[in-house]
Amino acid sequence: MIDKALLLKTRELSDRLIALQTPIRILDAINWDKSIKEEFFRQKCQKNPLVDKAYYQQRDLGFVPSELRQAFSDLNRNIISQLGQLNPITQYMSKMCAEYKTVLTMLEYRGTAEFHDLSVELFGHPKDLFHAGEPSLSELANMLELPLKNLLAADILPDDPKNIDADAAVKILAEQVSVSMPGIDVEVIISDGIVSDAAAGANNIKLNQDVKFSQRELDILEVHEGWIHVGTTQNGLAQPYLTCLSKGTPSSTVTQEGLAVLTEIITLKSTPRRLAKLVNRIQAVTKVIDGAEFVDIYRDYVAQGLSKDESYTLAQRVFRGSTATGLPFTKDIAYIKGFVLVYNLIRVAIQLGRIDQLPLLLVGKISIDDFRLISQLHDLGVIEDPKFVPPHFKDLRGLATWLSFGRFIGNLSFEQLENDYKPLFL
Repeated sequence: MIDKALLLKTRELSDRLIALQTPIRILDAINWDKSIKEEFFRQKCQKNPLVDKAYYQQRDLGFVPSELRQAFSDLNRNIISQLGQLNPITQYMSKMCAEYKTVLTMLEYRGTAEFHDLSVELFGHPKDLFHAGEPSLSELANMLELPLKNLLAADILPDDPKNIDADAAVKILAEQVSVSMPGIDVEVIISDGIVSDAAAGANNIKLNQDVKFSQRELDILEVHEGWIHVGTTQNGLAQPYLTCLSKGTPSSTVTQEGLAVLTEIITLKSTPRRLAKLVNRIQAVTKVIDGAEFVDIYRDYVAQGLSKDESYTLAQRVFRGSTATGLPFTKDIAYIKGFVLVYNLIRVAIQLGRIDQLPLLLVGKISIDDFRLISQLHDLGVIEDPKFVPPHFKDLRGLATWLSFGRFIGNLSFEQLENDYKPLFL
């Protein structure tokens, strides 16, 4: 166990890290304002939006990046000098400081090619390989596309009607999370300041006031935004010493989104259309890397049957922080990338008989790469068990059984299975 005085020093340094991180709002700094959308539609959606480096520079970040970057360097120096360079607490907090410094540099480079390069450093690239000789993320997305298209084209799994307005949705979702997240006070509110349909805060779920929801979508928000995003934030805040676990770095975002998507799937809340949307985000990022411009991505979405408003919103996600003809912001690959990483971690944990460690994924905003370090800090008493654990992680027997059997099924040749079973459907 670690000395109590050192733990108290850890708490002090961790709180300082949180304070430094607080003003950094990546999406607020890179999202396009409504005037850009209005002008795009005034031009009949024929011309790329006029967004350049000057557009971003005129927007106040609320801090001076160079000064805040220096503050993180100073804090990191304090962490090393007070906790020791080889201390696992130091290793974890130093990595956080380094990532936030990269984020600050990325925000300085908004509207330039360097912005994309730094987003790749933080979130990854769609053509990255998980393992040598295996499909890249973009290739995996293409592999998923065909069966999803077949399911959607068959129209045998119709979408639930979006007939719940934001006011009613707030009441319904608030009731759901109050039942499924006992001991966690989650506020559900309406917001006019978010681009997406919904977003999670530290203790709230924000719903877009202009969007209507289906009950299925509210169920997904309950487990995705509530159980995972709000749940892990609150678990991090409940930590007695390493409170910075409540704050997510970009690398932890990948794991967070992967956990959230996995949770949607294993609780049977997700849908083929939902998964197709996540696959499409990877494909859009890949197309932009390969030379597509904003109008190309917008037209792709319209051609898929999406409304003009939704097509604009989805295209803007790819180009935010960049320009309409520049390279993309790569955060949107995090959902499927994170799912693959988390799924494989769980499979290996089952194979090694270490499934008891999996709830540590929920102690806060952690990255898969830090899982061993998190386990070490838990064994040392620096990190406590998560306060809130979703049902599918409370009782791991069902999850373990499903994944164990899935590993066996995965070793069978699907091509042979398809040849054997296809005649039954003709």
